[in-house]
Order: sequence, then structure tokens, then C-alpha cells
Amino acid sequence: MIKLIAIGKNKDKALQSLEKEYMKRLSAFCKFSEIEVKDEANEHVSREAEVLLVKEKEENRVLEKLSDQDFVVLLHGKMIDSETFAKNLDTWQMKHSNIVFVIAGSLGPSEKLVSRANYRWKLSDLTFTHLMTRVLMLEQIYRGFMINNGRNYHK
Repeated sequence: MIKLIAIGKNKDKALQSLEKEYMKRLSAFCKFSEIEVKDEANEHVSREAEVLLVKEKEENRVLEKLSDQDFVVLLHGKMIDSETFAKNLDTWQMKHSNIVFVIAGSLGPSEKLVSRANYRWKLSDLTFTHLMTRVLMLEQIYRGFMINNGRNYHK
């Protein structure tokens, strides 16, 4: 089982359509589910204490969706290429029954969420919207399966 936990709700119809397309494609390779957890309003966050409070609230919502057995991949860390990601995905699947990809809120992950992660992954040095990031992550997971199954998609 592969899960994606994302903070915030996707209200963009075009991006929802892309997400559904990749989830449909992923169904050929694995059970997949997406979990959206409520985000905190933070447009007026200016003090560090407020930032920490927002991160803590969002962190708690994510952590309550995780079990101790979940292998957690947090989108906040090391950049790798698609082939390396595919190898990692294959290894994770052999060792763990549940792989959970987590996209933190717009203020980034809390320290507790970082420490819970089994692996930290970075898509790019570029900055993307959280909604676009969800689509990009789904595409990379799908690409990983295609690479691992010798399918002609990657090139």
C-alpha cells in the first residue's frame, strides 16, 4: 500500500484531474490512497512562535494518520534522479507493507515530522506550489514503477 498525505485540500479542478489520472495509472502497480489533512491559515504568521504553532498543529494531523509500521518518505531532503528513486521504491516495497509519502505544509515540516521520516526526498531546488507538488510526486512514483517494470515511459 502506498499513501500520500498532503496538508491542505486540492480545490483546483485541473490539478485534481491530473492527480486522478496518475492515481488511476498507479492502480496497475499498487494499492494507493491519498489523504488530505487540514492546513492552518498562516498568511499573517510573522513571529517564530506562531510558525512553530502552525507547524505543530499540522504535524499532529499528519502523525495521527501514521502507524508505527509505516515507512515514511518526507518531501524535504535529498535530491535524487528518477532511476535512484525507482531503486529506492523497489527496496522500500520489498521491506515494508506501507509506504507513506508526506508533503508538509507551506511553512515546511516540524522537527518532529522530520525525525519521524525514514527517508527525506527532494524533488527539485525549485519552489513549486503544494498542489503542483502533489502531481509531480505522483508522476515520479508512477515513473518509478514504470522504470522498475521495464516499461517504455522513462525516456
